[in-house]
Amino acid sequence: MRASASGFARTAAGLVAALVASPLLAGKAHEHGVGRLDLATEPAAITIAIDLPLEAVVGFERPPRDDAERARAEAMLARLRDAAALFSPDPAAGCKPGAVTLDAPVLQPGAAAPKDGHADLAATYAFTCSDGHRAAFVEVRLFDALPRLQRIEVQAVTRKGQMKAVLRRPATRVALAR
Repeated sequence: MRASASGFARTAAGLVAALVASPLLAGKAHEHGVGRLDLATEPAAITIAIDLPLEAVVGFERPPRDDAERARAEAMLARLRDAAALFSPDPAAGCKPGAVTLDAPVLQPGAAAPKDGHADLAATYAFTCSDGHRAAFVEVRLFDALPRLQRIEVQAVTRKGQMKAVLRRPATRVALAR
């Protein structure tokens, strides 16, 4: 019997959640210009989770103050919803973009400024694949979308194990353990 795509998505989401909760990320401080990317491959899915300082996304870490800031925030959120423009898994995996979730509470209407002055954006991108384990790499185009972003700390879980990497401008490719 074949498992459903939603079952694979739940499993991949669980792997990404395990990465986020792992000791490898414990104690990581909010750092401007630095994003975190967690990636999990499965036979039928690749799931990518990102955590970015809101300053790197919109240039501020508080609720928008005027129409221009609200428009800038909406434009960036729309850009971040386009999974295919931000991430390209290796064509050998046969992946297509699926569900995207964005979470940036401080950008919601009526939001209060964060007490510590820092706010983040979290997003999850699900790709449905014919064979996610065949992906040898994922192209990450976050530097193109977010000029303030300088470094991306990457963690990945593949069928061959876990790995860590760091992307710095102009690098865009995360090579996956095979």
